[in-house]
Amino acid sequence: MADESPRSSRRFLSPHERISEILFGLIMVLTFTGTLSAAEAGRSDVRTMLLGALGCNVAWGIIDAVLYLMGCLAESNRGLVALRAVRRSADPAQARRLLSEALPPLVASVLRPEEFASLHARLKQLPEPPPRARVAKEEWLGAIGVFVLVFLTTFPVSVPFLFMHDAVSALRVSNAVAIVLLFILGSRFGRVAGRRPWVTGVSMVLLGLVLVGITIALGG
Repeated sequence: MADESPRSSRRFLSPHERISEILFGLIMVLTFTGTLSAAEAGRSDVRTMLLGALGCNVAWGIIDAVLYLMGCLAESNRGLVALRAVRRSADPAQARRLLSEALPPLVASVLRPEEFASLHARLKQLPEPPPRARVAKEEWLGAIGVFVLVFLTTFPVSVPFLFMHDAVSALRVSNAVAIVLLFILGSRFGRVAGRRPWVTGVSMVLLGLVLVGITIALGG
């Protein structure tokens, strides 16, 4: 709840955030490679596709980084608002309710009334919090991480088009790389979520292909 709490929880991108950002960038670049007609494409078409994929991922990386910072700022502000409300409260019942709303439900459910009272007293002894929420250094680094993850995802799928002159072969290798990346992402997510890695790996491949198909069909 205090100003430091949200920041310590967002010091680095969590595993599921990293997986989400890589998946997002991968789907974006696949929407470009998926619309390339390899049998008819010339080098100029491939170059246009690569520039489009790169530019799109740069733009979305910036947007995603800004949204990440906005989320961090909103989270920090909620913590400050909750902290001020608890510190101002003179009613133990109201303070207990405010603390219950601010704490994770599982944690709040196991605290006894005297523990709520102790926590309330300790929070009132803290120094005066800052007047407004600020973006911390760790959150700026997290935003840079978001941009880098989205941006770098362009390259593994694009590399075959840079070094292979045959567009058909390059597209096949690119698709194979994309499938491998989707499977690795799914496996990592499975470990984070406590699921069987190979099942979530296959599921991520299918989900990624479906999302790419939907995006292409909708003109994305």
